[in-house]
Amino acid sequence: MPSWSLDPTAGELLLRTGVTGRAAKMGHRLTMAMQSWRGSVEWAGDSPSHVELIVDVDSLEVLSGEGGVTPLGGTEKGVARSNALKSLDAKKFPQIRFAADDIARTADGYRMNGTVEIHGTSRAQVVDLNVDDTGDVVALSTQVRLLQTDFGVKLISLFMGAMKVSDEVVIDFRATHPK
Repeated sequence: MPSWSLDPTAGELLLRTGVTGRAAKMGHRLTMAMQSWRGSVEWAGDSPSHVELIVDVDSLEVLSGEGGVTPLGGTEKGVARSNALKSLDAKKFPQIRFAADDIARTADGYRMNGTVEIHGTSRAQVVDLNVDDTGDVVALSTQVRLLQTDFGVKLISLFMGAMKVSDEVVIDFRATHPK
């Protein structure tokens, strides 16, 4: 089977954050999209042998915010984007990478044991990828939870720590590829 290439035309890569602290009700739980990413899958026969995903950090776009005292408008989205890029130190660490060479078939798809690099820090990461073969198209999806502090990312904090972004970030990935 030939290698596969994936990019935002094939799907979406979303990040979801929460809010903690005494003033958490004042903050927004954000949904953000990474608008520039590329993935590749190398095959050995009918099984994937190497998977890689590279994300351009500065492509982050704030899509929406739930909660908060007021609705999340354009100005607030810009501030949230700026804060996130600063927290990720996007100029110094412009990409996020995931690579896996240890890939095993599961009942629903594949379990990938690999390495993720964020903010210049690499850590082992397991990703369970769901695969749905619908005939002409293969649908891929996963949800991964990461702690920002595991990668040296400083959490955004306001009101002298009374409100801050939750450490956990939920990553949702969905894509399709023609057979």
